[in-house]
Amino acid sequence: MSRIGRKPIELPKDVTVKLDGNEVFVKGPKGELSRAIHKDMIIKIDNGVLTVERPSDNKEHRSLHGLSRTLINNMVVGVTQGFSKTLEISGVGYRASKSGTNLNLTLGFSHPVVVEPPQGITIDVPAPNKIIISGINKESVGALAAKVRSFREPEPYKGKGIRYEGERVRRKVGKAGGKGKK
Repeated sequence: MSRIGRKPIELPKDVTVKLDGNEVFVKGPKGELSRAIHKDMIIKIDNGVLTVERPSDNKEHRSLHGLSRTLINNMVVGVTQGFSKTLEISGVGYRASKSGTNLNLTLGFSHPVVVEPPQGITIDVPAPNKIIISGINKESVGALAAKVRSFREPEPYKGKGIRYEGERVRRKVGKAGGKGKK
């Protein structure tokens, strides 16, 4: 059996989960989320504990078992605590600022890059070289963080660009400096 799929999900007191066929609705203090789970998965709620079961042991059901449980757990965590990703900017002249809800990035292009966050996602810029993206949907937070990072990924020679907090960039040595020329 799936090790992750077998784990029960403890529902906090301030979270309500409603099932409507294969649609799961989770409501908590930070907001509401809904998601369609595969129709074969069996979802049960007993005494504040949610469990996900699979109907058979075939390969498709085994792979969907852990996925379904994780998606529901991320919804529960999102409406109680929320998710956030921190990005760091390094490079001379590279900086971020906020105007209204939009994120303005100066990344060495001839124009500033403006990022408009989707509904339910907030962007905070505590310093010109730090960006915090937060929200209740883990998938949306990660997708927006990846999109912002893709505007100027860290390059391997000087390490300039946008990186996740704590991300290590593999550095390369530059040219040998004219060795071998005569």
